[in-house]
This record gives sequence, C-alpha cells and structure tokens, in this order.
Amino acid sequence: MADLAEAGYPAMAYKGAGWNGVEKERCKAILRLAAAYWLAVFVSTSVFWGIAGTDPVESAPGKLASIAFASLLTIGMTILLKHTLSGPLWRQATVAFVLSLVAAPLSAGADYLIYIVCAYPEPAPFDMKEFTYSTVSSMALFFGWCCLSLVLSYSLALAEGERRMAALREEALTAQMRALAYQVNPHFLFNTLNAMAGLIEEGANAHARGMVLKLSAFLRKTLTLDPTQDIPLKEELALQSDYLAVESTRFSDRMTVSFSVDEGMNDIRVPPLILQPIFENAVKYGVGATRGAVEIALRAERLGGALVISVENDAPQAEAGEMPAGMGIGLRNVADRIATRFSGAASLSSGYIRPGRFGVRLLLPLDRS
Repeated sequence: MADLAEAGYPAMAYKGAGWNGVEKERCKAILRLAAAYWLAVFVSTSVFWGIAGTDPVESAPGKLASIAFASLLTIGMTILLKHTLSGPLWRQATVAFVLSLVAAPLSAGADYLIYIVCAYPEPAPFDMKEFTYSTVSSMALFFGWCCLSLVLSYSLALAEGERRMAALREEALTAQMRALAYQVNPHFLFNTLNAMAGLIEEGANAHARGMVLKLSAFLRKTLTLDPTQDIPLKEELALQSDYLAVESTRFSDRMTVSFSVDEGMNDIRVPPLILQPIFENAVKYGVGATRGAVEIALRAERLGGALVISVENDAPQAEAGEMPAGMGIGLRNVADRIATRFSGAASLSSGYIRPGRFGVRLLLPLDRS
C-alpha cells in the first residue's frame, strides 16, 4: 500500500483538526465500529464457549466485564494511533503491534481478576498456561482492532480529501465561468460608450440620452445574473433584445432583427449572456462594417437531444473566406464557456454559409444530468 500521507489526505482531514466537524464524524464512526467489533466478540465467544460446555448465560456477566475493560483499552489505543496517521505505514503497523503487546497482558490480568470475583467464594488458582492463552488471544483481538481502526481512519481521510478536492474543482470551475462571462460586459461597454461619445460629438444628444437609458436598463438586468446559473432561453433572448435596443440607437435605419423559436424551446435553460458575443460580432462586423441594410436572424430548434441556436447576419466577405480580424475573440469566449459548462457535450461552429452571409451555430445539450 502506498503511503497515503505523502498525498496529504490524513494531514488534510485530521492533522490539527481539533473538534471540528470532520473530527466529530471520525469519532462517531470509530465508536460505531468499536461497538460492532466488541459485540461480535461477545457473541462469537459466547457461542464457542457454549459449544465447549460453558453456560453462556452464567458466563455473560464475566464476559461483559472483560469486554468493558478491553473497550477502555481500545479507546486509549485509538487515541494513540490517531497521532500516527500522518506518518508512514510501517510506523503505524509498529505502533499498533506495540500497543497490542502492552494491552494484551493487561486484559488477561483483568480477565483473571474478573474470574476471581465470579468464582468467589470458591478458590481461583492462577494458571500460567491459561494466562498465556488469554494474553495471546487478547493480543490478536487488539491488533485486529488497530488494523480496522487504521483502515477506517484512512477511508474517512480519503473521503474527506475527495470532498475537498471536489469543492476546490467546483470553486475553480465557478471562477472560470465567472471570468469568461465577465469578459463580455467590458467589451460591450467599451463599444457602447464609444458610440455615445460619437453621438454627442455629432450633436445627437437625444439619441445619446436614449442610449444611456437603454444601457442602464440592460445593465440593471445583467448585473444581477449569476454566470454559473442557467436561465430560460426566453430570458436570454429578452436580454439580447435589450442589448440590440441599445445598438438600434445607432443603426435603427438599417438593422433588422428577427427571432424564430420552435415550440417548447423557450423554457430550455442556457448559460446567461451566452449569445452576447455572437450578437456583438453581428453588430460590429455586420452592421458596423457595411453601409446597407443588415439582417440579424436567430433560430432556435430541437435536434434530437440538443438545442440548436443559429444566428445569421449579413456581413462583408473576408478575403479567402476567412473571418475579419478580431471576430474570433468573442466566439472563442463562447466556445470556452460551453466547454467549461458542459464538459465537451456542447459545440460551436461558425463561418460564411454563403457569400456575404455569416452564421454561428451553437449546440447545447437538453439533458443537464
């Protein structure tokens, strides 16, 4: 068996833990195991001595007293063993053997005293052979208990280590999701503020004021979102409608938007603001890069066990069919988010579906289990 202390599990779970929740759970588990262990010893010895001709009812008080004393020794041994959990396995085995070697004659001596009490007023002569047999059997019982105690402690330490690792992975995943989601807002704010500055320079103060109000309404909704909690598709589309309302202040005369959602798809949950970079690209590289009218069209439909969201927009064709410089940053953000959120069960594809028409296809699993 590898030295688990090198992996940090015992130290993580117990070393310096004090009477915290982990320590209390460990103590409860040890007590339950001890009760089951000594109950098994009582029942088995009663059966074996009964077969040998000893009345199990008459011998029960003496065996109970002997097991009670052995249980007290067990508690002390367990406390001492606890301090070896952070050490190598050979040291733990050595300590367990030495503790069993010390406890065995004490238990055998207690058994003889109990025998004297139970036999009174009859004489109870000391038999060295019987004392040796009792010592050997007691040592086997105590060493067996030490092994069980160590196995239980390691299993609890491993379980606690796995729980902590799972919590750390979850925290890291949450932090990554938040970081990816928060990359959206600064980019959008930068573009919007530049647009406002342009409107003010042109003297279109009324349009700039309308844009500020729409931006305020949009931010009020987005800032309350938790990037790690999915929202219904209809809420995501409502957010994007608010975003497009901000942009329409600049492009109201030549930007048209249409949403087509199949029945039953509105309530499918999606990561919040997952469509934001896609629409930002459509506005920046579609509407903003052309002089004529531009259509932005979204379609959401079910395909087997997946939700497929397609966003298409008119856009000038890049040379050799490539995307304009900078367009891939937002799409890569979306790809990273769904890869983190769905662990490879989602995908994103993009490109010119025909000359002058750019499309993004987002595939998300319907099954969230």
